[in-house]
Amino acid sequence: MSTESADPIPLSFSQDFMVMFDQGDQQGPFGPRYHVVYGWRVRGGIDVATLRAALADVVTRHEILRTVLVRDEQSRHPELFAPSQPELEIRDLTGTEVSARDRAAEELLIEIEASEYSFARAPMLRGVLGRFDDGDSVLVLIAQHISADVWSMQVIIKELAEYYAARSAGREPELPPVVQYREYATWERAAMAGESLERSRAYWRETLDGAKLIPTPSDFSRSANLPKNTSVERYLVGTDVTTATLELARATRSSPFMVLLAAYKVMLRELTGETDITVTTMMSGRGQSRFENTVGSFFNFIALRTSLAGCESFREVVERVRRTCLGAFSHAIPFPMIMGDVPDLAQAFFAEDSQVFAFQVFQFPFVMSAQRVGDLEYSEIRRRLLPASVSTDIPDGALWTLDIDPTTNEMMGQLQFNSNRFEASTVGGLVARYLQVLKESVSTPD
Repeated sequence: MSTESADPIPLSFSQDFMVMFDQGDQQGPFGPRYHVVYGWRVRGGIDVATLRAALADVVTRHEILRTVLVRDEQSRHPELFAPSQPELEIRDLTGTEVSARDRAAEELLIEIEASEYSFARAPMLRGVLGRFDDGDSVLVLIAQHISADVWSMQVIIKELAEYYAARSAGREPELPPVVQYREYATWERAAMAGESLERSRAYWRETLDGAKLIPTPSDFSRSANLPKNTSVERYLVGTDVTTATLELARATRSSPFMVLLAAYKVMLRELTGETDITVTTMMSGRGQSRFENTVGSFFNFIALRTSLAGCESFREVVERVRRTCLGAFSHAIPFPMIMGDVPDLAQAFFAEDSQVFAFQVFQFPFVMSAQRVGDLEYSEIRRRLLPASVSTDIPDGALWTLDIDPTTNEMMGQLQFNSNRFEASTVGGLVARYLQVLKESVSTPD
């Protein structure tokens, strides 16, 4: 049952952007695999009834998790529903040898990522609990991507753990007041106006004048109209390269993202011969610190243009990429506005024999790693290396992702790609090439 709201709930720019690509409930951003899937190993005895109640608490707290986007010809708007119980599926994993449990947990995540879930009705969150024994479990959470981004999943598990602990101890949960996603959408609409917006739009018109997104040649042409499917290649960046990356970032007053992006741009230069390199990335887009614990879809595409002409060392590439990022981040506006002002940039998205790859690095302020909340200990399953032929859906193209794990000083990476455009062997070759460029670059930056 929907609930009446005193004020209409606005669409955020991120939601508005996704609605533009609506292809119904069977594919596209509202399709059955356009979800976010994350998993945690949980140590300690879990009471299923309490866990179900804690899941319902999270949905009650964050209204975006019980909001459905109405997409008809007359109106496109969020519709808020009353709190309801999210589905929690229980999987019996008893009998799995202790030595095989890490792999079994990863295989469960891969299976769930490949599964189809309907989010046509609220709530937009559900879970799967796999139980190895009374003290060792896997908790997987699935959310519709238009209702929650990857950062939001960190917020959800943190609050779920606190609700569970509070219910188990018979106390009130210790959580700050919630800032709803509608408040962000309202703030964002107000912020994207006036002289500040015009200055940012002028920045992008000047910065991207004559720019071209650098695409990657595909194995299959767009006109072949092969069935679309998202696959994923996963890889590990060892401790030596990770350490060198972090040290170079500190030495150049850069973020690890900037160093990793610089290596990616060097690879693109080697593959294409181009020195004017423009690629897309995704920002978290939260804008203000008060939205750090808000659940919702905040991501925003942004174009990063860097000239590598005349660079004599990788350190110089990093310095140029750093300037690129600082300028772009300080003038961030919704991607459709950029495309409206620089329409030629979008041509690469529709090329016949190539695809645009986006590049992102996860850097979260909080990630659960052997973190005890009440009687349970939570650790995010980050070290994932198994490839998958079917996975969480992404829009047309491909997406590089790197996740820095400070607890192991390693990086886990994945390259999600549309299998109707690329062979797995081609993607594996690209991953190997990037790892080689990264290793050589950070090992000898001068």
